[in-house]
Amino acid sequence: MANDGSGSETAAARRSPAGAAVLREDKTEAIRAAVFEELAAAGFARMSIEGIARRAGVGKTAVYRRWRSKLHLVLDVVSAVAAEGMPTPDTGSLSGDVRVLLEVAARALRHPMASQIIPDLLAEAARSPELAAALKAALHDSQEGVATAMVARAVERGEIPAGADGRLALDLLTGPLYWRLLVVRDEVPAGYLDELTAAVVSALGGR
Repeated sequence: MANDGSGSETAAARRSPAGAAVLREDKTEAIRAAVFEELAAAGFARMSIEGIARRAGVGKTAVYRRWRSKLHLVLDVVSAVAAEGMPTPDTGSLSGDVRVLLEVAARALRHPMASQIIPDLLAEAARSPELAAALKAALHDSQEGVATAMVARAVERGEIPAGADGRLALDLLTGPLYWRLLVVRDEVPAGYLDELTAAVVSALGGR
């Protein structure tokens, strides 16, 4: 029976174009994980594509196929963190919501990698507008929506007056913990999150 070539054409269509690289997801995730480790160990200024590749167990080419520089690699990782964001608690009360968010923030800031990476990246952001914008999205913008929604629900329940500021809520939620854990490098004593919860609720006009 004559072969009209349709089978070979179908097989050819399934093949990737010559020279095209198939990017394996497991390698991509290994590289992203290695970025956090390298940032914590070396800092942004001293980290290198070579070091990231070595930690990820891949060649430099595998990294450069995905990102053209270490800045773009870090931007991608930071943006992924921003996309995850904070949870949006709905415990039924403002104090319950605030307490949940404080616990989540404290746990994140206590993480050894976070305590090394965040201050380093903030310092580097002063020299890189691109990194500054990505960090703002990761550390502020994505969380602001959560705080604003929390405040709006509390207003609807009559717990706080209308016009309460979601941005102020976010500042009150994260500022004290950032100062204590990443600037002063002090521990969070027992009862501190409960006291901070009461202070945040009071500052927003609640009782």
